[in-house]
Amino acid sequence: MWTVFNRRRPGFSLVELVIVIVIIGIIAAIAIPRVSRGARGAGDSALRSNLAVLRSAIELYASEHGGTFPGTAAAGGTYGTAGTADAFKNQLLFYTDSSGGVSETKDATHIYGPYLRKRIPPLPVGANKGSSEVTVGDAAPTPGGTTGWVFSTKTGEIIANCADTEKDELETAYNTY
Repeated sequence: MWTVFNRRRPGFSLVELVIVIVIIGIIAAIAIPRVSRGARGAGDSALRSNLAVLRSAIELYASEHGGTFPGTAAAGGTYGTAGTADAFKNQLLFYTDSSGGVSETKDATHIYGPYLRKRIPPLPVGANKGSSEVTVGDAAPTPGGTTGWVFSTKTGEIIANCADTEKDELETAYNTY
């Protein structure tokens, strides 16, 4: 006698597939906003970190040079005149003497520094993102232009060169960090 068995082909039913797709959609709806907030938070953290590095380097330079901030004095030779971004940058990146004169190698008179390893860190947020350039002046730093940072040789203050409208997720302007 022949017995007929109800054989099912292996696979998923339409209902099972719909349930799986709905679950994946719910997970995506929860995860995607968190991931995008995390990326924005990473820029905020990088900005805080870069500012901490720059501010520490500036303070160390000032403490070793009698309270004079980088960029205030001429760096000598082709390294920049007083009050310029070149003097600021080179006085932080190379060896200096007590008056701020720069040398690429350490010698008997150039005993201070370097205060930064390879370069000025780039701005990680805002319209000027990626710029390592610095605007140097003797007034209080105010945002403007296309450089990454704004520095005052008078106060030693450095800020992110971001417009007041460029803010973090807590609505704090980047230039007030």
